Amino acid sequence: MAPKVLVSDKLSETAVQIFRDRGVDVDYLPDLGKDKDKLLELIGQYDGLAIRSATKVTEKVLEKAASLKVIGRAGIGVDNVDIPAASKKGVIVMNTPFGNSVTTAEHAIAMMFAVARQLPEASESTHAGKWEKNRFMGVELFNKTLGVIGAGNIGGIVCDRALGLHMKVVAYDPFLSEERAKQMGVTKVELDELLARADFITLHVPLTDKTRNVLSKENLAKTKKGVRIINCARGGLVDEAALAEALKSGHVAGAAFDVFEKEPATESPLFHLPNVVVTPHLGASTSEAQENVAIQVAEQMSDYLLTGAVQNALNMPSVTAEEAAVMGPWLQLAQHLGAFAGQMTEEPVKAINILYDGNVSHMNLDALNCGAIAGIMKATNPDVNMVSAPVVARERGIQISTTRQEKGGVFDGYMKLTVVTERRERSIAGTVFSDGKPRFIQIKGINIDAEIGAHMLYTTNEDVPGIIGTLGQTMGENGVNIANFTLGRSSRGKDAIALLYVDDPIPQPVIDKLMATGLFQQVKPLVFDVA
Repeated sequence: MAPKVLVSDKLSETAVQIFRDRGVDVDYLPDLGKDKDKLLELIGQYDGLAIRSATKVTEKVLEKAASLKVIGRAGIGVDNVDIPAASKKGVIVMNTPFGNSVTTAEHAIAMMFAVARQLPEASESTHAGKWEKNRFMGVELFNKTLGVIGAGNIGGIVCDRALGLHMKVVAYDPFLSEERAKQMGVTKVELDELLARADFITLHVPLTDKTRNVLSKENLAKTKKGVRIINCARGGLVDEAALAEALKSGHVAGAAFDVFEKEPATESPLFHLPNVVVTPHLGASTSEAQENVAIQVAEQMSDYLLTGAVQNALNMPSVTAEEAAVMGPWLQLAQHLGAFAGQMTEEPVKAINILYDGNVSHMNLDALNCGAIAGIMKATNPDVNMVSAPVVARERGIQISTTRQEKGGVFDGYMKLTVVTERRERSIAGTVFSDGKPRFIQIKGINIDAEIGAHMLYTTNEDVPGIIGTLGQTMGENGVNIANFTLGRSSRGKDAIALLYVDDPIPQPVIDKLMATGLFQQVKPLVFDVA
């Protein structure tokens, strides 16, 4: 029997026809996503569900989805899908992360032109029958300096287009290597230098704890007088109230925003200000982009339902069913090793080296590599998944190397991940015990045996008395319960580490208290996605 797919949001006819041509039965009900009760009634008969943003795939919907195997989101955002519930149900969630990259980049360039030449205001004035030729004095883009915050997939396209306009491009991206910057033809700089040099600033980063308000009131004050700011990435990257004040004072000459901290944006400090161009999150809104993501999702879902091939899955590696049973714990380990390295590394990554020893060296290393790379990248880009992570790494010029060797130690198999930056190498190794649980077995060349928990604390220090007592007392006094405590040292009186598995997130004041003791070189809270 042919697999059956429900399309519950508006999708192009071309995409619907792809399902039919590939031998998949498809019901096209583009308004069903707005009818929750009808969706609950019908979902049980389908193997696949193709959606855009209108359909909300909740835990309740998934409970009724007795036959569902895959959800395909035509686009990148999956806020409307309960991914943990889907994973628990065994349903793969796919998206199309690169289908609208060109469209979003072009919108940023268009917004830059619009604010440079005051096009919306000039158009409105002319429509009103005025001829205010002298009122709208713009600036050229030629020979101006564009500061790009985030030089990944979309930011990289913006850089390319700006160079075509003969702009000078400086880029701030902690994960952009010097080699990759040279290939792109841009100058890699730190954020403060970008703020001081740029005539235009455009943002192309995800919204994370590190990027939230990257253009804060303090950073806006560091910008060149007369700068123009474009945000077509995510609301929350810019302090909108602070930007409004900078616009009113004349320090910032103009702004163009497609995204806002609260959406739908019915009000904003930026509204009704002169030379502020605003659009309702149109970054991906072109017919080409909508067609691209629709075709991609139809092809990906058909491939999975007919052949088992997995592309752009957010909650599953690209492995066969036979491999999954054996590789599951090792894949978790790969992701944990990557997550540790990613959270510990704040410099551009030049290379990632992964060593596989013993029985793990005979598994699907491509999938394990993807897990490790995704773990690293997720520290700064939550949108990265196991399929897109290698693409992102290549775009950033990161060299990936894999080494496999026969059993060379006391463990039947282990993995060792080494991250190389301009200034240092950081390595961590782990294995999977007979109980199927991943463990960390070595950090910085120091042997340990650490259980992995959702919330952990990593410290480095000289091997001196009092470390255990200080950690235990500080945690206890602040209500942080320690589930597991692991210590290791290189040799007596030399480098030592501690890894604590705790029940809850560690408040920042606790971290500050530990650092204030003067005993620790580093105190770092870590978070792991532990099923």
